[in-house]
Amino acid sequence: MPILINLDRILEERNMKSYELAEAIGITNANLSILKTGKAKAVRFSTLEAICKALDCQPGDILEYKEE
Repeated sequence: MPILINLDRILEERNMKSYELAEAIGITNANLSILKTGKAKAVRFSTLEAICKALDCQPGDILEYKEE
């Protein structure tokens, strides 16, 4: 998939664990894992907004387009 999810990098930069982010934004660890691994087919804007708020970042910091 040409859309890359950079959540691991952002979490590391913020010294935050996945379970902490999941708890902060109100989703399960399993759903966050699906998003982090790029297996999600879609992401709600409300979820993206919550992630950006919790990590103090922009959507472009998390999502990246790279041609295959």
